[in-house]
Amino acid sequence: MIKLNVNGQPHQLDVAPDTPLLWALRDTLQMTGTKFGCGQALCGACTVHVDGTPVRACTTPVSAVVGRKIRTIEAVDNERVGKVVQEAWRKLDVVQCGYCQSGQIMSAVALLSQNRKPSDADIDTAMSGNLCRCATYVRVRAAIHEAAKALA
Repeated sequence: MIKLNVNGQPHQLDVAPDTPLLWALRDTLQMTGTKFGCGQALCGACTVHVDGTPVRACTTPVSAVVGRKIRTIEAVDNERVGKVVQEAWRKLDVVQCGYCQSGQIMSAVALLSQNRKPSDADIDTAMSGNLCRCATYVRVRAAIHEAAKALA
């Protein structure tokens, strides 16, 4: 049994230690907000937080996160930064198809949790691992600046 703390709740999962966290979340815990994109940690659709740091769940084995705090998009609005980021996303109509947006939001929340006044370069660096087929990058950057203003 693998014991995980996901969104503040303890879970015991009957999965192999090398099971990617993404599949433990989606298939075992039915938390489908975290998306499968590439399976190689290249696109960012599967981004979750582990102890506050964004990680790619598709290549992170569950054994690597035992005893650590995992947060998914399902719980990101349980704290102020997450709520403000999601409000900015809605206000600026960032989402087009929406597939990558949970990963985008998780990366943006991690950035603004550490840096409340990010420059364009800071945003580009923090978001560089998140790909969007719809090319919403300009709106993502604007929403991060909007959220930063609201958090100031």
